[in-house]
Amino acid sequence: MKRPTTTAPAALPVPDAAVDLAPAPADSGTRTPPTPSASRTATPRTATPRATRVPRPRADAVRNRERILVAAREVLVEFGSGAPFDEVARRAGIGNATLYRHFPDRPTLVHHVVLFVMDQVTASAEAALAEEPDAFAALCRFTHAAADERIGALCPMLAEDFDRDHPELLAARGALEAAVETLLATGQAAGLVRTDIGVGDLMVALSQLSRPLPGTACLDVDGFVHRHLQLFLDGLRTPARSVLPGSAATLEDLRQKTV
Repeated sequence: MKRPTTTAPAALPVPDAAVDLAPAPADSGTRTPPTPSASRTATPRTATPRATRVPRPRADAVRNRERILVAAREVLVEFGSGAPFDEVARRAGIGNATLYRHFPDRPTLVHHVVLFVMDQVTASAEAALAEEPDAFAALCRFTHAAADERIGALCPMLAEDFDRDHPELLAARGALEAAVETLLATGQAAGLVRTDIGVGDLMVALSQLSRPLPGTACLDVDGFVHRHLQLFLDGLRTPARSVLPGSAATLEDLRQKTV
């Protein structure tokens, strides 16, 4: 008895839910292989982004970058925007090559230090409002934390050859302003902070009281900074003990006077 001829299974596509298994038309002389649907042909493309995904920076690279920014912040406060790169690398505990790999030139370093400080101060404002028992306590915590981040000492950087309209800087400044405005408005709405001041008043006082005096002999003044900031903050409590001259300063007032 003659054995019937069979087609090897490997010659046919493997059927699945995405394959058209309808038979060929009756008048066709040969069997037409099933045509894969759009969903089957798209399968290889879904794996492509996984192969081209940008790798995350190594943990040691992230730590090095943060050490550089913290060290550079202190050096910039001490020496100004002309701070020596060698000193930044020494205080960060890294080699010059590592420093230049992260920040190839001085403007780039200054730009990222200012961004770093703004981001840190914004996070401090948000955390203070979320964690402190009342809005005045949150305002005090934020103000002292901002001084520790050297925000006042870095203000002169913005007056030098600095791209203040860089998109990253504008975004960081917007986030900081929104956080501080929320903090102050919350205290005023709760009746804990006098209403005849604005965010501009707070930021100017913070800048003036936390900026070190000129001269290397006056660098270690953190104790005085926090004493004087607390005296200022006590003056913001309600009820107000005096009438302030002039009007409350807004952030827009500050922008118009510093541009």
